[in-house]
Amino acid sequence: MRQEIINKLNEIEKKEHVKIIYAIESGSRAWGFESVDSDYDVRFIYVRRKEDYLCLDEKSDVIELPIDEVFDISGWDLKKALKLLYKSNPSLLEWFASPIVYKETEEASCIREVIPFYLSSKKLYCHYKRMARTHLKYVDKEQIPVKKYLYILRCILSSQYILDYKKQPPIEIERLIEYELPKELRDDVNKLLMIKKNSNEKQYVNHISSLDEFIMNSLEEDMPFIVDREVSWDRLNDVFRVIIDAY
Repeated sequence: MRQEIINKLNEIEKKEHVKIIYAIESGSRAWGFESVDSDYDVRFIYVRRKEDYLCLDEKSDVIELPIDEVFDISGWDLKKALKLLYKSNPSLLEWFASPIVYKETEEASCIREVIPFYLSSKKLYCHYKRMARTHLKYVDKEQIPVKKYLYILRCILSSQYILDYKKQPPIEIERLIEYELPKELRDDVNKLLMIKKNSNEKQYVNHISSLDEFIMNSLEEDMPFIVDREVSWDRLNDVFRVIIDAY
């Protein structure tokens, strides 16, 4: 499957006249709890020719392939990606933390080097807490989809990791469990992981009282005081110029 994905990325480069500088797996496969029928969520960053950035009729800053049962492939233009990095965009930061990398170039390494200057603990913390609450809204009273349980837990553990370590959390749920989940809850979560990996995306389970209590207590906690530092565009502008000059 890896080679098929790389072939699709090569086809995008030829068709769109771009250079893909970074490509990864996102979603459940990167998080470590894919189902037997999970698709492949491939995300990438691409750069156009320098003259394309100097046109009055601006090119689209997104490339998306039609979604099917196997593949969900899309990417962002370099300029869009750097603008989102300035805002500490959680999705982009997770891309650069993915354990499944299909392609990484020297240009992508330039972006990776400046990430620490734009990572906002406050924005990430608020993002994960908000996502946990959003997923919780769609939980059925009788049973809960296994993937929703794991989505909520991953978000809660990520927010706690940010408070404890003051840096970007790992995206793999097994690492988050190791760092942040109380030991008395690990058997229950590991059972959920086994169910998720051996069933389909729509698998439901009965509520687990110990996990429900942990989730509700975590979401009721007050927002901690986190100070954000001022950031400048300078490093991102430099990265943008270096990359487009190299293409």
